[in-house]
Amino acid sequence: MAPPLLLLLLASGAAACPLPCVCQNLSESLSTLCAHRGLLFVPPNVDRRTVELRLADNFIQALGPPDFRNMTGLVDLTLSRNAITRIGARAFGDLESLRSLHLDGNRLVELGASSLRGPVNLQHLILSGNQLGRIAPGAFDDFLDSLEDLDLSYNNLRQVPWAGIGAMPALHTLNLDHNLIDALPPGAFAQLGQLSRLDLTSNRLATLAPDPLFSRGRDAEASPTPLVLSFSGNPLHCNCELLWLRRLARPDDLETCASPPGLAGRYFWAVPEGEFSCEPPLIARHTQRLWVLEGQRATLRCRALGDPAPTMHWVGPDDRLVGNSSRARAFPNGTLEIGVTGSGDAGDYTCIATNPAGEATARVELRVLALPHGGNGSAEGGRPGPSDIAASARTAAEGEGTLESEPAVQVTEVTATSGLVSWGPGRPTDPVWMFQIQYNSSEDETLIYRIVPASSHHFLLKHLVPGADYDLCLLALSPAAGLSDLTATRLLGCAHFSTLPATPLCHALQAHVLGGTLTVAVGGVLVAALLVFTVALLVRGRGAGNGRLPLKLSHVQSQTNGGPSPTPKTHPPRSPPPRPQRSCSLDLGDTGGCYGYARRLGGAWARRSHSVHGGLLGAGCREVGGSAERLEESVV
Repeated sequence: MAPPLLLLLLASGAAACPLPCVCQNLSESLSTLCAHRGLLFVPPNVDRRTVELRLADNFIQALGPPDFRNMTGLVDLTLSRNAITRIGARAFGDLESLRSLHLDGNRLVELGASSLRGPVNLQHLILSGNQLGRIAPGAFDDFLDSLEDLDLSYNNLRQVPWAGIGAMPALHTLNLDHNLIDALPPGAFAQLGQLSRLDLTSNRLATLAPDPLFSRGRDAEASPTPLVLSFSGNPLHCNCELLWLRRLARPDDLETCASPPGLAGRYFWAVPEGEFSCEPPLIARHTQRLWVLEGQRATLRCRALGDPAPTMHWVGPDDRLVGNSSRARAFPNGTLEIGVTGSGDAGDYTCIATNPAGEATARVELRVLALPHGGNGSAEGGRPGPSDIAASARTAAEGEGTLESEPAVQVTEVTATSGLVSWGPGRPTDPVWMFQIQYNSSEDETLIYRIVPASSHHFLLKHLVPGADYDLCLLALSPAAGLSDLTATRLLGCAHFSTLPATPLCHALQAHVLGGTLTVAVGGVLVAALLVFTVALLVRGRGAGNGRLPLKLSHVQSQTNGGPSPTPKTHPPRSPPPRPQRSCSLDLGDTGGCYGYARRLGGAWARRSHSVHGGLLGAGCREVGGSAERLEESVV
């Protein structure tokens, strides 16, 4: 029985310490050392009694609740320099005795609200060297009272959970350096009485809000916990907003000012207090007066300059501050947008720009043109009511339109998608500010408005529905007598018209005929050019062969052996052979003579294209008057 017992003891010992790791029992404390072991995950057979677990410099990618289950005695957990990208909810839920958690040098992108739940006695949390861009507001809630050291340096943080950090009374060291933080909320560190080191190096801070924390440590003897403050590497804007910090005369190294241009590059503590100045706001441009129809969107703009950048506010006609609501929205750049205007929105608005150096105001007038009533342009009490296109059309047949021999409003040149609206000048005694066209169709009951200047008496309606019936009314808008009066409206007349039905078949046929004709014409030109080139080559070659002269032998002598030279024989000159006549056997009609082959062939192609073109047009669009002639002109 001895050998089996020995094997059982060896097996139990092997289970207590993972095979690639080293386990040490020091004074009843078990340490499991698994660094640099090439692990892809947390070993599942780690002894649950482990007090110190080192898993640094491995390739672990994710953490979950089973990895550290029942390890209630674990005090120090090191997971540095792995490839961790995700921490599951309550992955450290059983680590109630954990004091130190090292997660630096990993690839964490965000921390959820439940990623760090469980270690209620945590004192040191190291998260530096990750890729954190977001930390949920409640991520640190379980150890707010116990945490002493928080390291969030070398990440991509623009915001941190300031509410949670400000509620850590035992915090001694806070490292936020090398991030993208561009603003600190006022009073973020007011409750951190034990804070001894704050590192905000190499962020994007241009200014700092006054905080009582920074006044601590100016006199090391008077302050029980002197504060070491690091602000170097920030683009500090040295204006009046940092004057409070300059007056503290702290020994911290804030390096240099980044702006304004007059102070750029100068050492912060060497700049005199008198040069930390601001410029009061100046409104550069704003909306003077805006006219909108009732129900439309109104956008009021106001732009201001100053150092620092002014804060923009709007005050409504009722002398109340205009805030964001379901109807209105005020943007930080000074734009006020009212989604749906009503008669109660009309009035004078005030744009206010403020900064520490002062404030500036500007007045903007908003006029809301009430929509006219359909019957007579005004409702009870002289106030315009909502538009009613059907009522307007019925009233036009009984009202002003019947007093004249011809309609006051006409719609001509109606096509499938457009129509030209025309109207007369009307009564010259009535001043007209602008015209308003209202129309809707049988396909869509939505009422459409068009505003036309008073100098125009024609308007082309586009994008109409083919084959639909339209009701249209024209109204004249007259300026109000006073600032508080509403705009007066007067109905000029109404009209009914129908758009032409769509003819996609004819248009497609015309396009097909046009494309075929162009193809035939281009092909004929190319063939004719090729034939002309060929005939030219043949004629040139034949002419060169007939005009070649015979060799003259008058100066040619034969070699002899000293005898007398023979007398050369003379030959009579040869007359050139008669030039052959061209054949005119190709029957292409009466052309008045024998043309060249290329010219005859070109004439044939032209007659063929005309005949094909005329036949297709006659078959496809006989019902559309004038279309064949118009298309013929475009082809020629």
